[in-house]
Amino acid sequence: MVTFEETGLSGVLIVTPKRHGDARGFFSETWKRSAFREAGLAIDFVQDNHSLSAEAGTLRGLHFQSAPFAQTKLVRVPRGRVLDVAVDLRRSSPTYGRHVAVELSAANWRQLLVPVGFAHGFVTLEPDTEVVYKVDAEYAPAHDHGLAFDDPDLRIDWPFPADRLVLSDKDRRHPRLRDLPAYFD
Repeated sequence: MVTFEETGLSGVLIVTPKRHGDARGFFSETWKRSAFREAGLAIDFVQDNHSLSAEAGTLRGLHFQSAPFAQTKLVRVPRGRVLDVAVDLRRSSPTYGRHVAVELSAANWRQLLVPVGFAHGFVTLEPDTEVVYKVDAEYAPAHDHGLAFDDPDLRIDWPFPADRLVLSDKDRRHPRLRDLPAYFD
């Protein structure tokens, strides 16, 4: 059993798989094609990614890939906690430039489904946090893009001041939304 909860952005869903627990621990089907298809989501994932962030306040993002390698992502946290963010980059969307921020954790067992047309990123809220996510298109460096995490037009309320965030040099140099080409119409 899996539940699908809508967010304020079309196509971005909170997915919560059932956990079956007993004295040994728990078991959970974190991805099941038939459950997604029953919900009208015909996604064929082709790659799994796994990151470990040692420090709380590690920010990864905001990332996306352009066509023909644009990606749908299913993001989960098997250890620790993150604030997971998706930003609508679809120019024709009524929610263009808006974002949703959802806490994902090992405790709440939620996942975030981020469809094509969105930038995605997260900041860790605890040390030694692991993030695992499925994608439906393989990584393609020539189609790899980003959006400035600190773009004031996005109004993302990150839970750490910018000077305390741990970021890659690449993630510090992404353009603002107003400077992005129209990757998704």
